[in-house]
Amino acid sequence: MSTTDDIRTTDSSTLTAEAVPRAGRREWLGLVLLMLPVLLISVDNTVLSFALPAISLDLRPSSTTLLWIVDIYPLVLAGLLVAMGTLGDRVGRRRLLLIGATGFGVVSVLAAFAPTAELLIAARAVMGFFGAMIMPSTLSLLRSLFQDARQRTLAIAVWAGAFAAGSSLGPIVGGVVLQHFHWGAVFLIAVPFLLPLVALAGLLISESKDPAPLRIDGISVALSLLTLAPLVFAIKTLTHDGVGVLGVGALVLGLVAGALFLRRQLRIDNPLLDLTLFQNAPFAGSVLANFLAVFSLVGFLFFVSQHLQLVLGLDPLAAGLLLLPGAVLSVVAGLAAAYVVRRVPPRLVIVGGILLSAVGFGLIVILRENLTAGVVVLAFGILSVGVGAAETISNDTILSSVPPDKAGAAAGVSETAYELGAVLGTAVLGAILAASYRASVVLPDGLGRGAAAQAGETLGGALGVAGELPAAEARALTESAKAAFDSGVGVTSIIAVVLMLVAAVAVQLSMRTRRPRS
Repeated sequence: MSTTDDIRTTDSSTLTAEAVPRAGRREWLGLVLLMLPVLLISVDNTVLSFALPAISLDLRPSSTTLLWIVDIYPLVLAGLLVAMGTLGDRVGRRRLLLIGATGFGVVSVLAAFAPTAELLIAARAVMGFFGAMIMPSTLSLLRSLFQDARQRTLAIAVWAGAFAAGSSLGPIVGGVVLQHFHWGAVFLIAVPFLLPLVALAGLLISESKDPAPLRIDGISVALSLLTLAPLVFAIKTLTHDGVGVLGVGALVLGLVAGALFLRRQLRIDNPLLDLTLFQNAPFAGSVLANFLAVFSLVGFLFFVSQHLQLVLGLDPLAAGLLLLPGAVLSVVAGLAAAYVVRRVPPRLVIVGGILLSAVGFGLIVILRENLTAGVVVLAFGILSVGVGAAETISNDTILSSVPPDKAGAAAGVSETAYELGAVLGTAVLGAILAASYRASVVLPDGLGRGAAAQAGETLGGALGVAGELPAAEARALTESAKAAFDSGVGVTSIIAVVLMLVAAVAVQLSMRTRRPRS
């Protein structure tokens, strides 16, 4: 029997000889209600990808600023998720969920009317703060709602399916909204998602908390943020400006803060991140799989949304609808994985999902010279199946590896892996894409300094500048910018394939069946 199977057997038997209580209608209705914030947060992670062309043309941010608009939200989430998961264990998971939902809705309205890129970044950061209260609460509440192991696996499959579907539906929702409204309207979709949750959570979801919670260590929270923010900033700066004092300094600061964070977690009695959990190989492998599944999905959506709209010339709605099959496949794959895992070791399902993600990127690499809408649909469908399966089983394994009273902390680790994947998916792959674009684009002679800077930074900026040039020069700049962008897509996809293959090997080794000691 595999290590993961042992974990599940132990987890299901913790109620000793008593029958495991099975969820009824109220619990399943509570699951439906919990899916609303899950869909919202995951949609919000990717809906902005389809608004980027409009934001780029309207606010004219630099490529680095454009990446910060995307990354600041999941970055703040990632830095606070473990702390908020522990806080939910302490003050009540349902209470924290409602506080986060209310704050998220209010700030979303403010983001919709941000007049500058800098204010939009600030609003997105505050949204990340409240979003960090929402996500660990939803996953940990599932642990208290569904105590039967098979029901819990199915519930987590629905949860993971909603997450993957929301990420995939983000571009579709964005396309529908952007077809008729200003780009700021993509933030207003939070309101209809959150109102039913605030109104009905008290009726359908019981409060749960850790009966013996630990005190939250503020220094650890600060160190976690001081680790993540400089590291992401260093990635962006080093890829944009090359090796310099600012980028190297940020890298050193992040690494030093990370070392201090890990050292503190091992020495204090109330660690923010329980590192002993990672001694459990299936737990560690599942966290890695969680991270890389989202890394691949968000990184893929970052460049595909721009390719469909800015290179192929599709309107936002048409571009979003092209990704609908992938969203459906992601949900189906997650639900199917919940049944497949009863007969197939979880390790194989997770590794298979990661390898499918590699196949999706590989298709982009092979056909990068003729990247039609059909190729994008096929590649995204393959990748979505992999992400849906890997996310479902990795989250189930993570929750099954811990006692019920620590569900919030485990959920925080799981969500941190997810959000770090979202941050680095755009930061790493987006920075590589931007660097490749800048190195390849050819600018017409005679452009002013401001126009040259805009056209040389992003494809959206180049198209905006081209609209103000004579026909011949506009055509030359447009063709060069589109070719440079797609060249960067090819480079980015090659790197993604390599990362996915390495990840599959790592998960296989960490979760392989071990012989019992004599």
